[in-house]
Amino acid sequence: MIRFASFLITALLSLGVLPAAVAGDAAVDPRSGTVRLLLSGEPPSLDSLRATDQISFFVLGHLMDGLLQYDARNRLAPAIAERWEVRPDGATFWLRPDARWEDGAPVTAHDFVYAWRELLRPATAAPYANLLYPVRNARAIAAGALDPAALGVRAADDHRLEVELAEPCAWFPALTAFVTLLPQPAHFRPAQGERYAADAGRLLANGPFRLASWVHGARLALARNPRYHGVASIALQRIEVPYITADERAELNLFLDGRIALASVAADSLRQALYARLQLERFPDGYVHFLSFNFRAGRLTRNPHLRRAIQALVDPREIVEQVLRMPGLLPAESLFPSVLHGERGAFTAEHPLAPPPRGGEVARAELALALRELGLAAPPRLHLLTGEAATALRIGEFLQARLGEELGIELRLDRQITKQRLQQMMRGEFDLALQNWGPDFDDPIAFAQLLEAGNPVNRGAYADTRYDALLATARAAAPAASRLGAFAAMQQLVRDEAVLLPVYENVRLYARHPALAGVVRAPFGGDPNLRHARIVAR
Repeated sequence: MIRFASFLITALLSLGVLPAAVAGDAAVDPRSGTVRLLLSGEPPSLDSLRATDQISFFVLGHLMDGLLQYDARNRLAPAIAERWEVRPDGATFWLRPDARWEDGAPVTAHDFVYAWRELLRPATAAPYANLLYPVRNARAIAAGALDPAALGVRAADDHRLEVELAEPCAWFPALTAFVTLLPQPAHFRPAQGERYAADAGRLLANGPFRLASWVHGARLALARNPRYHGVASIALQRIEVPYITADERAELNLFLDGRIALASVAADSLRQALYARLQLERFPDGYVHFLSFNFRAGRLTRNPHLRRAIQALVDPREIVEQVLRMPGLLPAESLFPSVLHGERGAFTAEHPLAPPPRGGEVARAELALALRELGLAAPPRLHLLTGEAATALRIGEFLQARLGEELGIELRLDRQITKQRLQQMMRGEFDLALQNWGPDFDDPIAFAQLLEAGNPVNRGAYADTRYDALLATARAAAPAASRLGAFAAMQQLVRDEAVLLPVYENVRLYARHPALAGVVRAPFGGDPNLRHARIVAR
């Protein structure tokens, strides 16, 4: 029955013939212009200098404008910056003169200078401070060696921001659309101290909505910002979040009861959505799930033949279609997801990567070479570290059975909560690990840096001078074709050396109220994006 249901919903999704659910007026109120949603948790921080999670990104994405933003097609577009110019040694941004904070004060270049200096101040302990490292003196300021005033950014006047780069950064425009580089109100934040953004009234919006209310742990509401420079283009009057829960079944039930206008449909609630005959939509969120190896000294997985033996038995299409069986998931062959843009289209379409040699015969030949080089008389016992998700368990059990049957490798599964799993990975306590990574901004370097020698998120401690040389080329202010060619060479090296094994790209299924139109599902800049949303007649 499960296989049949999965097949049926895939077919119906592709044909678009599932009828829409009829929901009550509570989810969407056309008279007041209100849309009601659910969040899976409380925003941990609405201070853009400290925010690191998707919930906070969603809220800030509606409250704030940065220099640039992502438009309805998820392409970079002007926001507070009307135009910009990037050079090998710097960048200039010309700001729109009608940008305002919600209290009426103008948004100026000084607000960006203030925010970026605070981002790098060691006392701020900003998790993403490293995003500014291409700017002159940023690294030294973050290390406490220089005063923040030495940062290579200045307000030439109220509406012109000048940035000096210490190293080429062709992707700098994309960085300025990310939450971490938002401006901060220099006339307001200092008086709030550590309570800045802790409650409604303790932060100022400069975007299409303002934070109207926030009852911690219970609900929050956003109201249209009348001082927003583009307020005439914002159709919704209010976005309310009356429910905060991580219960996926509760989320679907609230949607079916007509209480919320959007609902994610997880694997455990897919059958219920199918029986309710919901019209489901797909959204590729850009997260790549992959199997990584430990390259630390003394680990058997340093051996390339052992990695290739495992690689030969990991077929992403088989795992997606036969193991996970969740409609919409995409088999992955590349480190880079299909949502990233190249010169004219998707990077992976412009630089397709052929799959590696696969099959039991290939795997056994590679294992024989590995055993010989490692001086082993029998297949080894390996440690696979995973999270607690049901998908991770299914993949782990598949790998355990396949490696045992085909190669005689005993694979021990170690399931841990997220915090413990990350700590074990940082300590190197694994042979293989199931990981995932999503795009912070629209450039392949957001993923390429994962394998840079010495990068803290390079938890397998992979190091290869060839890879780092390609990464240096991609970082240089070279023509787009040269940068993208370097990324293509990186993904080829990763495949040939079995550095990591891509498994699947995540694609979310969700249900949408039929009266809510114009919702943009965005892998960059906060999701979902209701800036372009409107309520239509049913």
